[in-house]
Amino acid sequence: MDPQLIAQAVALLRAGQLVAFPTETVYGLGANALDPAAVERIFTAKGRPPTSPLIVHVADVAMARSLALVWPETAEKLAAHFWPGPLTLVVPKRSVICGRITAGLPTVGLRMPRHPVALALLREAGFPIVAPSANPFTGLSPTTADHVRESLGNRVALVLDGGPCEVGIESTVVSVAGTEPVLLRPGMVSRQAIENLIGPVRVPGAFAAETPHQAPGQHPRHYSPRTPLLLATPENLPQNGRGVYVYWSTPSSSYPSVGLPNDPAGYGSRLYGTLHELDHQHWEWIAVEPPPTGPAWLAIRDRLTRAAAQR
Repeated sequence: MDPQLIAQAVALLRAGQLVAFPTETVYGLGANALDPAAVERIFTAKGRPPTSPLIVHVADVAMARSLALVWPETAEKLAAHFWPGPLTLVVPKRSVICGRITAGLPTVGLRMPRHPVALALLREAGFPIVAPSANPFTGLSPTTADHVRESLGNRVALVLDGGPCEVGIESTVVSVAGTEPVLLRPGMVSRQAIENLIGPVRVPGAFAAETPHQAPGQHPRHYSPRTPLLLATPENLPQNGRGVYVYWSTPSSSYPSVGLPNDPAGYGSRLYGTLHELDHQHWEWIAVEPPPTGPAWLAIRDRLTRAAAQR
């Protein structure tokens, strides 16, 4: 990307403005993480509740350590193996990270993204950038710059266009702040891959929507297109209405059907983009074939289950 655009983005961030930028997962809505007023603008732009914390993006492990009150050995191992990449580590925070970022909790989620534009922005800035997905809260996450422009419009000062996101699903979030690692949000870095490195990882139960969350993405309804979405097989699709079916194994003989890859990585990289396209086609409903039940599909099942939750 043009270094002048990166410099312009950094200048806007220093001035307290919001800048959208690509990561390998989804596009983020960025603000200077050390500027509480700029952080507040993110909550306003997204309509995000105070119970939902934000992830802080860092340029390297040294920057992460500078924001952590404690940097456990498990964090060091995971960062060395998976960073830069789609893994967020929740650790005890230093006071330089304001409570608005962390939903008032004493921990913060840190991630070093893999996308070259995100890394160039962070390195040029020299400060951490807080960046949830660049879309209204609970809406469908953006995986292209056009998705951001459509959903946020003039609420963002600049959108850096880095092309379609490679991974397409939000990062895995693991807390290493306590006595045992906890998987707070599944992603394309699998639980098994993490456990292979650091041992057992606990999976908690459901979180109450009205209490502070330890990680983003824990509201019952999330990642939703404007069009009502349901999970269904070809045999139990709605009997009326103008609908479309999204499948990975078997198309519908009764409704228009759109196929997605039958491997988790390929499916994840195309899921949100496909739902954005279908949202523009003004269907009355979008039905999605339930994904397989294997552990490699956990993150995709999580996103689709929340997207299909009652409005």
